[in-house]
Amino acid sequence: MRVALTFLLVALAGVALGKLPPLERPYKILMLLPVGSKSHKNFFTSVADALGERGHKVVMLCSYPASSKNPNVTEIDHGLKDFVDDNYNIFESRDDPTGGFYLLSEILPAMVKKLYRIPEVMELYEKRKTFDLVIVDHMMNEMIYPFVHELTYMTISAFGMDACHSAVLGNVQNPAYVSGMLEEYPSPLSLKHRFLNLVQHIFMPFYLRHWSLVPMIQEEISDLFPDLPPLLDIERNQSLTLINSHFSMDVAVPLLPSQVPIGAVHCRPAKPLPKDLESWISGAGPEGVVYFSLGTVVRGNTMPVVYRDMFVEAFKRLKQRVIWKYEEELEGISDNVLIQKWLPQQDILGHPNVRLFISHGGLLSTQESLYHATPVVALPVFADQPKNAMAIQKHGLGVALVWEELSVDLIINSIQEVMNNPKYKRNAEEVMSVVRDQPETPRERAVFWTEYVVRHQGAPRLRSPAAKLSWVEFLMLDVLLAIHVAVYVAFYVLSRIMRAVKGKLLPRNVKKRKRD
Repeated sequence: MRVALTFLLVALAGVALGKLPPLERPYKILMLLPVGSKSHKNFFTSVADALGERGHKVVMLCSYPASSKNPNVTEIDHGLKDFVDDNYNIFESRDDPTGGFYLLSEILPAMVKKLYRIPEVMELYEKRKTFDLVIVDHMMNEMIYPFVHELTYMTISAFGMDACHSAVLGNVQNPAYVSGMLEEYPSPLSLKHRFLNLVQHIFMPFYLRHWSLVPMIQEEISDLFPDLPPLLDIERNQSLTLINSHFSMDVAVPLLPSQVPIGAVHCRPAKPLPKDLESWISGAGPEGVVYFSLGTVVRGNTMPVVYRDMFVEAFKRLKQRVIWKYEEELEGISDNVLIQKWLPQQDILGHPNVRLFISHGGLLSTQESLYHATPVVALPVFADQPKNAMAIQKHGLGVALVWEELSVDLIINSIQEVMNNPKYKRNAEEVMSVVRDQPETPRERAVFWTEYVVRHQGAPRLRSPAAKLSWVEFLMLDVLLAIHVAVYVAFYVLSRIMRAVKGKLLPRNVKKRKRD
């Protein structure tokens, strides 16, 4: 049965991925995501499923149970729960200037040795050369770089456009208009905001890669693999990256051939809802439905009680019905509120009677809201969420709120503003039309360039020579220094010559007689 289903999927791949060239042969692809949130895993799975539908054999190492239904995708859960979302209260990291990334330096170094003691992981490591290609999540997964040493590999940037990762590939983004990891500023950037953005571009990579996280991981890896080159040197050898970004949803930035945008690859048209949900949403009438979810990393039951009670009270005053993703039962909720632990988010956002999404501002949720043209009230918690929320507000797709400023009236007024002001829905529909207007789908683009890397033995022509340059060479600091030294020497020599000539033409005794 499994074999028959596999052949059926391969046959249907010509329909699902119809613009791709005929398949040369099925490739064996190893996808490595030992560290990552559930949302990153969902994004990886979207790419894995697309490759599996094409007929490739995909093995994916991650930290969550298997979720793909594709018979060509084999998922291995390494079982370590150090980085599982359920273990942390993200609200407690809101005051962290690194956006919660300080947690990584406490968690990840301790995971390294535990990871390489797992038999399934070591079995994969021993078989790594049997794969045609290795794909790694670029963020927080330096510990897995021993797998890709001297092999053809590429990365996936589920985090979106990361200026630091772009610089590794040789494409340094300009902080005059490209935002850093944590903040988005009003455009055009003022002098103050350009300075703050520059600080972001410099501080976060230095902190994560040269001060706290990567040096600690490097120490652990060096104990296990003493002959391995430095992790950051291995990182430069990637052939290509698939970026969870697209100009229709983000700032248009210059990209290298090795940077392929596949933003919203996980998005899809809405499917029919379960009967109970369909009845609840359709029964809301012309007032519509508000959907409230804080995503997969930020669990609703970790929300401070004072904020939770504000939402309970605010929802009581609404005419609309509310669907609230919350992991526990709540007392005191009104009859217009439906609470469930898990919800089919895209199918809800795509329903014509869902008029507003109260979101944490996670990148994947933001893209889903844009894909389905649903305006947003954003309440960011950590990491890149404040940046995404500010972008939502800047582009007129919704409003951004701050937890510390919340009140019952502010929640109600924000909901009514976004639902009653037609500009938000109009702007969301404009973005949706651009997102869906592409010569090929993000899935087709992801599959084509993945196969391209294998077909061309790592595709070295895609790589920019700038990736091999040091910062001194890239910024031509040595050339500028040489020019400054040459100018100084020339000025010094010229001044000495002029002084000598002046001394010959106007000897001191002549000057003295003239004064006499």
